[in-house]
Amino acid sequence: MPTKQNEPFTANTTTHLPESVRRAVKAMHDKKGTDVVILDFRETEVFTDFFVVCSGQHVRQVKAIADNVTAHMRTQAIKPTHVEGYNRADWVLLDFFDFVVHIFTPETRSFYSLERLWASGKCLYVDNDKAG
Repeated sequence: MPTKQNEPFTANTTTHLPESVRRAVKAMHDKKGTDVVILDFRETEVFTDFFVVCSGQHVRQVKAIADNVTAHMRTQAIKPTHVEGYNRADWVLLDFFDFVVHIFTPETRSFYSLERLWASGKCLYVDNDKAG
């Protein structure tokens, strides 16, 4: 639930996000990714500007989401600089340098709890019906 320091993902929020991040979110929603969250690190000393996090219900869906994000980025000539976890697919990481995509199964996401571990980032919650 958003707090004073967190804001919901709205049309106004999307205007402050790079097109590539919005494109990644759309690709996640296209493959029915759930619980999409953006962690904004632009006001911190973290190595990237954003984490874009979502869940897929099982490893096949996690792979499908990862494939779709990669395909959407490729249309803009953007390729991940690093990919981790694709073969196992309970947590796939796609590093696009300015932002990092994390796609989890629900159990793995709950276990690692990135939103808690990286609490220094401003959490922008994404409503599946309002993705840009």
